[in-house]
Amino acid sequence: MGLLSKKDAALIKDPLADNNPITIQVLGICSALAITAELKAAIVMSISVLFVLGVGNVVISLMRNIIPSKIRIIVQLVVVAALVIIVDQVLKAFAYELSKTLSVFVGLIITNCIIMGRFEAFALGNGPWRSFLDGIGNAAGYGLILVLVGFFRELLGSGTLLGFKVLGDSIEKTGLYALGYENNGFMLLSPMALIVVGIIIWVQRSKNKALIED
Repeated sequence: MGLLSKKDAALIKDPLADNNPITIQVLGICSALAITAELKAAIVMSISVLFVLGVGNVVISLMRNIIPSKIRIIVQLVVVAALVIIVDQVLKAFAYELSKTLSVFVGLIITNCIIMGRFEAFALGNGPWRSFLDGIGNAAGYGLILVLVGFFRELLGSGTLLGFKVLGDSIEKTGLYALGYENNGFMLLSPMALIVVGIIIWVQRSKNKALIED
């Protein structure tokens, strides 16, 4: 972060930990529940939001002085919808099978409260550079949690990571199964994503007592 001032660096670092959009602000929970049964889907969704929020923040910032206050939400929706369409078309062109898995959820990026919240709370009041950093930081914080949840859900739910077998076979009792682990499929259920997020929140707050006081 040597090229950035402390305030600019904080725009990227804070959402990764002390002001994470999922674990602290409790935003974007729906996608954490819906698409994290597979690590690959979680990674692609994270990259998609990174693109939409980073570029979207810059666009809204550049337009902030010419957007009429009464229609600013409509303008923000148009901007994010256009960016989501680009993401959707790129996925269909280069990762068609994955695009079918994420089909509905990519579209729901339009209503992701993290994106609309950053447009409204930050991009409308700051310049393009700081808005870009804010978008990248919040998207990275969001993606970090998605990847963590996806990692544990796929590993313990399917015994794989990115589709590759990791835990061995429960019948042959190899790998983690040899230590007594039994895969009952619970980790693939949506409620388990909420439990994993809850554990991450507990670990985070136990390490930072100031978050508990807040």
